[in-house]
Amino acid sequence: MNNKRALRAVLLAILCMSAALCASAQRLTRRAQTGARVQIVCAEKVYGDVLAQIGGDAVEVFSILGQPNQDPHLFEADASVARRVAHAQLVVYNGAGYDPWMSQLLAASRSPRRAQIEIAQLAGKKTGDNPHFWMLPNAMSALARAAHAVLARVDSVRSSEYDARLADFLASLKPIEQRIATLRARVKGMPITATEPLADYLTQALGLRMRNARFQRAIMKGSEPSVADTAAFEDDLRQRRVKALIDNAQTTSGHARRMLKIAHASGVAVAPFSEILPAGMTYQRWMQRQLDVLERALFP
Repeated sequence: MNNKRALRAVLLAILCMSAALCASAQRLTRRAQTGARVQIVCAEKVYGDVLAQIGGDAVEVFSILGQPNQDPHLFEADASVARRVAHAQLVVYNGAGYDPWMSQLLAASRSPRRAQIEIAQLAGKKTGDNPHFWMLPNAMSALARAAHAVLARVDSVRSSEYDARLADFLASLKPIEQRIATLRARVKGMPITATEPLADYLTQALGLRMRNARFQRAIMKGSEPSVADTAAFEDDLRQRRVKALIDNAQTTSGHARRMLKIAHASGVAVAPFSEILPAGMTYQRWMQRQLDVLERALFP
C-alpha cells in the first residue's frame, strides 16, 4: 500500500514537473515570437539610424562604421564584427565598391535565415558609380520601405508597429524634399566645385553646375589628380569662377587640403560636409544641417 502511494506521489511529481517545463517552453516560444529583438548589422552608421527609426525598440542595431576618422575603403573587419554579421537576421550595406569587405563577410557566413539589403541595388547603381547614396534624395525612402518589408516578415507580430514607424519616417523626409525643391528655384545653374564628389547627388537634385569632376573622382579613388585637372581647379578658385567649394571635412588628402587653402585665400565660400553621421544626430537633422551649410555658402 505504502509502495503504491509512493509511486503515485512520484508520478504526480513527474507530471507536475512536465507541466511546468511545458509551460516554461511555451513562454520561451512566445518570448521568441514577441519579445526577442531582431538583430541588425549595418555597415554604415547612417543606415543604422534609419533601421533604428523603422524598428524602434523591437530591433538591436549594430553599425560597423561610425567614427569620423574611419575610412570605409581601408577598413578591416575583426573577429567580433564577423561574428555579428554571422548571427544577424538582417544586414544592410552600401555596395558599389564603397564597403567591399562586407561582401566578403557575407560570403564567409552564408545563412538562409539572414536577409540582406544593398543600397546600390535599391538605387539602381553599380560599382564605379558615385557610392554616396545617402545624398540621393530617394535612396533613404527606398531603404526604409525595404527594411519595413523584412521586419514585417521576420517579426510579423509587430507588423502594425513597423507600419506606423515607416509612415512616420516617410513623413519626416517631406520637409527635406520640400526644402530641396524650394532651394533649387534659387540656385539652379550656379557653378560650384568640391574636393570630392561627396554631395553630387544632392547638388544634382538642386540643379547646381558642378566643376572639376575629374579631380574629385581622383581624390575619391585615392589616386593622383592630373596636373592639368589640378591647375584648372586652382584657377577656378583664384578667378572665383565658382560660388562655393564643398569640402569633405573628413578627407585628409593633401591635394584637397591645398584647394581648401586656396579657396579661403581667394574669398570663395567653403561648405564643409561630413561623410559619417555625427553622434547624436538623426539622418533627417543631418541632411537639414548639410543644406544649412550649403545655403550659407551660396548666399553669404
